[in-house]
Amino acid sequence: MTESIAESALPLSVTIIARDEAARLPRVLAAVGFADEVLLLDSGSTDGTPELAAAAGARVIRTDWPGYGPQKARAEREARHDWILNLDADELVTPALAVEIRALFARHAGAPPAAGYRVAILNLYPGDRAPRPLANDYRVVRLYDRRRAAYRPHPLFDRVELNPGEPEARLKAPIHHFPFLSWAALVEKENRYTSYVAENARSRSRAGLLLRLPFETPLVFLKVWLLRRHITGGWKGFAFALVVAFGRALRIIKLLERGAARSDRGLGEEK
Repeated sequence: MTESIAESALPLSVTIIARDEAARLPRVLAAVGFADEVLLLDSGSTDGTPELAAAAGARVIRTDWPGYGPQKARAEREARHDWILNLDADELVTPALAVEIRALFARHAGAPPAAGYRVAILNLYPGDRAPRPLANDYRVVRLYDRRRAAYRPHPLFDRVELNPGEPEARLKAPIHHFPFLSWAALVEKENRYTSYVAENARSRSRAGLLLRLPFETPLVFLKVWLLRRHITGGWKGFAFALVVAFGRALRIIKLLERGAARSDRGLGEEK
């Protein structure tokens, strides 16, 4: 007897981009057994990430790093199925979300009606087993039909854009996000990412950056701590909001530094 879609692997590709994620990847892979394909694009890992993924049954492609959007767009193109669930290597599909996705495909015979489905991404602090109370981080399209939606090829921001007129819907269950393994790692991550942004962002007005600099840290802190409800996370929530706010100010400082360096090079060439 033929298996129903609720029992068999779904006609779905899970795509993951990764570099040196051996510590977090195993449980991410273990949670997506409902998908027919898991595809991992590795951009230069030295910790055994691609070997670990292959041993878990994933199809692995080793590639260079063209930027966040282009890398996810490439994974999208390489996938075997038109329906894609995109994850980062530190994002865990919760059991409730796996059940919800199965039910969605079962109700619609493998062809869900919306072009893309938004999923809540909820951060977890180091050592925690569940998100903070009333967590409200962000909600983005992660489950989508590549014939009707696609990642935009932006080097800094990875977001799915639906084709004009295509419908969008929401899934209720969340993805759990483990963005850092320690507080020192969070600081290092912010430092690396702000350097990457400064190197790849378009030129900004120096006057505008200087105007933003005194206000960036307090305003971002309040946004993260209050609006995204890290206030319910106790001291960890306060620390997270503080480091993220510092990172936003650091981004401005590095953009100013880049602009000054370019000006200095220009003056040198004129002499």
